[in-house]
Formats: sequence, structure tokens, C-alpha cells
Amino acid sequence: MKETEQGSGSRPLAAGYIGTVPYAQAWELQKAYVKEIDREERPETLLLLQHPPTYTMGSDRHPEHLLLDEEELKQQGITFFEIDRGGDITYHGPGQLVGYPLLYLDAIGLDLHAYLRSLEQVIINWLGSYGIEAGRKPEYTGVWVGDEKIAAIGVKFNKARRRRGFITSHGFALNIKSGIASEGFAGIVPCGIQQYGVTSLGDLTGLDMTVEAAARELLPFFTEQFGLQLSTDALTEEERTETRE
Repeated sequence: MKETEQGSGSRPLAAGYIGTVPYAQAWELQKAYVKEIDREERPETLLLLQHPPTYTMGSDRHPEHLLLDEEELKQQGITFFEIDRGGDITYHGPGQLVGYPLLYLDAIGLDLHAYLRSLEQVIINWLGSYGIEAGRKPEYTGVWVGDEKIAAIGVKFNKARRRRGFITSHGFALNIKSGIASEGFAGIVPCGIQQYGVTSLGDLTGLDMTVEAAARELLPFFTEQFGLQLSTDALTEEERTETRE
């Protein structure tokens, strides 16, 4: 999908903040929703949430980038998953907004790199509303402020079975709370990048924003970038409740 095409049309989007969800549960939910979207039984969906402390390692696996052994992970209460998205190792935890866009990318004019750039642009535009000059590093996926990463991005493109194209899963992790770098990222080499640091909205601005508030603010930037319309069939209260801890 080309960026010019992503901003047109009015496809419905079911979206909402669903609270703190254990990683394994959110992963299974993504898989189920991808199948439903493929069968056209639900609209495209954006899940916005937090995870308990978790490390995930994608398909670009470098076990040496996990600096803690099994016992240390247990002592610190951090779970670990090897998963099916692209990328290396990253951290998810309280104070971080995680977004899982489950979107259909039509095979006509398909540009998978443009999808990644559009995800980055959503976050760049939102940070810009706070006067933060965020951008990209050409050799890395994600969003950066200077030499510090504020958002990691890792996705999977699931081949659609009923239509020509793909349905996306996994997504972005945007650091909101001050101090998150020392709380969770200290146990890994984030995304395998040793020479640069990690930052957050709170570290940059001093704001004490909740993740739920950040999710509400980010949503219109997302719908505008991808040319989507928030659906009246947004996530139901039952769906929100079932996915909470």
C-alpha cells in the first residue's frame, strides 16, 4: 500500500484502549482477530494496551542481546517470549503504550515498507503536537528523538486467504512514562542497538501522562494517517473487560 493510498477512503476501524493485558493473551487475541478480519467478520482493528513487564524476541534472533538469565528474569518478574514478528529483542511494560494494528493491505499497489513508514509517521506527528522533533534513522525502523529511541516497531504480514494481500499484526511500542529506560530496557540490548539510548515522553517533557490518555490522543493521528474512520462497532465493553488482567 502506497502512502498516498493510505490517506484516502473511509474504511471502518474498531479501536480502543483495553487496559493491561498479559502478553500471551494479547498475542492469541491478535491471531483470532486476524482470522476474523480475513473472513470479513470484523472491521480492521487497532488494539491499544499495556503489558506487564515482558521481553519479546522477533525473527532476527540474537540470544546474546538478552542480558538476564532465567533466574534473574524470574526474580524481576519479567516474562520472555520468542515471537513471529520481525526485529530483535525489545521490552514491554507499564508506562508504555503498545499498539497492534490489524489492517488489511491490498495487493494492488502494495508497499510493505510504506506501511512501516506510516506507523512511524503516526507517532512522529503526535509527538510533534508536544513540540518534540522526532524522526527516523535510515538504518533502523522506529521513531527517534536525536540519538534516543522513543518507539520501537516490529510487525508481521499475514497472507490473507480470501483476498489478495496481507493482514498486519504486532505493531509499535511507544514509551510514555519517565524512567522506563532504566526500569526495563537495562536487561537487554534494545533491538540489538548498542550505540544509542532509549527515551520517553515523560523524560523529554516532564509530563506525567497516563498511557490511556496517550492512547486517546494518538488514535485520531492513526485514523488520519491511514484514511480510516472510527467505527460504531468499536471494541465492545465485553471485549475490553475480557482482555484485562
